[in-house]
Amino acid sequence: MRNEQEVLIKLYENHRNEENAGPMRKYMKEHFPFLGIKSPLRKELKRQFFKQTEILKEPFDKKFVLRLWEKDEREYQYTAITYIGKYHKKLPKDVIPFFEELLTTKSWWDSVDGLAPLVGEIVKRYPEVIEETINQWSVHDNMWLRRTAILFQLKYKEQTNENLLYQYILKNTDSKEFFIQKAIGWALREYSKTNSESVKTFIEGNQLARLSVREGSKYLS
Repeated sequence: MRNEQEVLIKLYENHRNEENAGPMRKYMKEHFPFLGIKSPLRKELKRQFFKQTEILKEPFDKKFVLRLWEKDEREYQYTAITYIGKYHKKLPKDVIPFFEELLTTKSWWDSVDGLAPLVGEIVKRYPEVIEETINQWSVHDNMWLRRTAILFQLKYKEQTNENLLYQYILKNTDSKEFFIQKAIGWALREYSKTNSESVKTFIEGNQLARLSVREGSKYLS
């Protein structure tokens, strides 16, 4: 049986670029090493990998994701998120604890923001996940789970549960965490494209961090 992980590693190693890796590592505040494969080439290599291995014809494989998550270089986590995204319409509700594991391991804004919309796709199909899990995430000790709760509706547009969004934001307005304040602003800014008056009223009627207000008001007149 073909080892898909080995195929991917060989493919990526053949395109390792130390000149790119340094700046990419610095951009991520030295949290992770990089192979130095920038996004355009990485997309092409991922396409090549999926075609060569035909892995997407197989059932979703958590072990494959975890093996990539364990790899040092950040490109492997990005590839794992792309792989998950290929299955997002088929993933069952019981994958949520697995998502929680990924969200709380090797966590930084890049991986969390890649996973949050995928959580959102699952919640669309299984709204009971809000009561079962997302509500707890919104007040969790782990800030990345809180960020996910705030951002999972980011692409919902008219389907946004406004009351839920505002409820999660209000639970986190006292946070001094940059990534929480930024998430609040981002969520408000995105929702303002759909309902600017609601967002304007919410910002004016609540005590939000300056960063959240600045980010959330970008498209408001």
